Parts: sequence; C-alpha cells; structure tokens
Amino acid sequence: MNTPKSLNRRRFLGTTAASLAAASLGGLSARPAVAQTALTVGFIYVGPKDDFGYNQAHAEGAAAVKAMEGVTVLEEENVPESQDVQNTMESMINFDGAQLLFPTSFGYFNPHILEVAPKYPDIRFEHAGGLWTPENPANIGSYFGYIGMGQYLNGIAAGHATASKKIGFVAAKPIPQVLNNINSFLLGARTVDPSITCQVIFTGEWSMAVKEAEATNALADQGSDVITCHVDGPKGVCETAVSRGAYVCGYHADQSPLAGDLYLTGAEWNWAGIYTDMVAKTQAGEPIDNFVRGGLAEGFIKMSPLGPAVSDAARAQFEATRAEIEAGGFAAIKGPLNDNRGNVIAAAGEAFVETDIALESMDYLVEGVLGSTR
Repeated sequence: MNTPKSLNRRRFLGTTAASLAAASLGGLSARPAVAQTALTVGFIYVGPKDDFGYNQAHAEGAAAVKAMEGVTVLEEENVPESQDVQNTMESMINFDGAQLLFPTSFGYFNPHILEVAPKYPDIRFEHAGGLWTPENPANIGSYFGYIGMGQYLNGIAAGHATASKKIGFVAAKPIPQVLNNINSFLLGARTVDPSITCQVIFTGEWSMAVKEAEATNALADQGSDVITCHVDGPKGVCETAVSRGAYVCGYHADQSPLAGDLYLTGAEWNWAGIYTDMVAKTQAGEPIDNFVRGGLAEGFIKMSPLGPAVSDAARAQFEATRAEIEAGGFAAIKGPLNDNRGNVIAAAGEAFVETDIALESMDYLVEGVLGSTR
C-alpha cells in the first residue's frame, strides 16, 4: 500500500516540480555529499510487492540489492503509469538522494522516464522492457530477458498435458513482449501436436483481478485445460484455473504454492544477479550498457521445477529443448509460418532467433492463436 509519506511526496512534487527541477540543475552536487562507495537505489512498482508476479519478481531482486554493502534501497509500490511515477522518481532523487532508479513497469518509459531523465543527467534510470534507442537520453538504460523462451518451454509442458488440444492465455495488453509470450506458448505446444490451438483473452490492464478471473473462466468454458498468462499478478488466474480443474503454467514468479499438483512449470524472472551487477558497477563508477538483454544461459530467467503431473515424455522433451535454448541461437519463430490472419511471418528457411531485435517490435499473433490484437 502507499504510505502517507509517499502520498505526501507525490502531492508536494505535483505542486513544486519547477522549483525542485531548478534546485537539481547541479545534478548530484545539489545534494549532500556521500561517500564514494555509498549508493541510494530506488525501485518503483506499479502494483503490490507480494502479487505472486511481476512486481514480486522485481522486489525479490531488490531484496538481493539490500544485502549489498554501502547500498540504501528505497521502494514504492502501487505507483500508476501516470504523472504519479514522475513525482515518485523526483521524490526519490530530491528527498532521498537516489542516484540509480529502477522504475519497473512498461508504461513508465514513455513519456515519464523520457521526460524526467533529461532534468537529471547525473542520475541513472534503468527501465525493464523499454526499447532504448540512441535518440534517447544517455542516462537511460533498458534491460529485459528473453522470457519468450520460458513460455516456449511452458508450451511444451502444456502440449503434453492437454487432453482437449485447447490451451488458454490471459493477457493484459497487446504489446510486443506479451505477443511474443503468447506466440511462444503456442509454438512450444505445437511441437508436441500441431493441431493444438491457443485462445487468448486481453483484459486491457496489467492488474485487474475481476477481469482476469472472468477471462480464466471463459477460457475454461471454451475447453482450455491448460492456462497461462501475462498479467502483473497471476494469483487470480492460477486460483481460478485450479478451481476449474485446469493445469497451470506460471509466469513472472513461482505460483506452485497456489496451484499445487496442477502446476506444470513456469517462466520466472531472475532479477537478483542483474540488479546486483548494475548496482556494483554504479558503485565502482563503471558504465552500464544502455541496452541489456539475456536469457536462460545468462541467468536472466529461470524455470519453475516441473510438477508431478508432467509426464516422463514431457520431461525429456522439456529438458532437451532447454539445453538447446541455453546453447544459444534458438528460434521459436521460424518458417514457414503465417500469422492468424494469413500473412507470411517467416518464409521457409527463415528464422528469428531469440536475440533478434525484430521480436521486440512484434505486432502479430501466429496461426493457431485464437484472438485479435485489435
């Protein structure tokens, strides 16, 4: 929950932004001097830190940073993708002396980080998932992981588990990262059985528990017997799916405590190493690349342990494919492949490996996904 202190800061900054910006023109020199190795780091979350999902995964990474010597960690949760996040960023900089910020939600990037960062050229802004380009301020960085590969592995487990040949996906918004996860989930399942289809329902929001439960029930009503999601807090999706007797593939964090024996596996973030590395570099005065990506091999993502419902055949294919992915150069999107409107995505012999930057502009759903981005 937002504390009174954080709410007061947002209100204060909303009325005094101009004076604060003027006071900060000297960058770090406008704030009290600190020891060279001391560092204040701010983490900003769009939802609660205990959501069994996106925000919890980032908070687990922040917990690793808290254990580092000479580091003070600030955290603020339930900050909307609005002027509020600008106020929170400026609050952490001007009230608390933060020198490194991790505003974690996708919608924080444009316009909010892009508007605040130029005011504070000595502050580092690291954003999860935004597509940084050289035209953006140099004190902004973008980091993310190839978690579509995790959803591909989820799909393999789902493909072996489904009896109806119908799997389901509850999604927030049709942004490239979400579309890549949906497509990867189906394509993984289709390596088991090419006739499998995936019904997707978009809720329109990152966190909307009622709609997420309604969407999960609708998928079950339509015959989906394995369900996954890309929403911030998968708790409601998991619990609703289990109540309908559907298997669950997790996302963001480990939801096995919620799904029990119906949990197949899950694609999880593993932010601790990334965050501690970036903080250590900042403490040492070393630069951080503006564009940072990694996958299973680099430890950016991990898979939940396989559950008891996963068959021996599924385990064998899952582990063999994981080894292929970790070896590098793996492609889920490969030809011949059309989208679900009949347009060619990849011709025969054409493939997009997980590191291909084109995947971060994905605007389609592949053939076999039932749903629309419009």
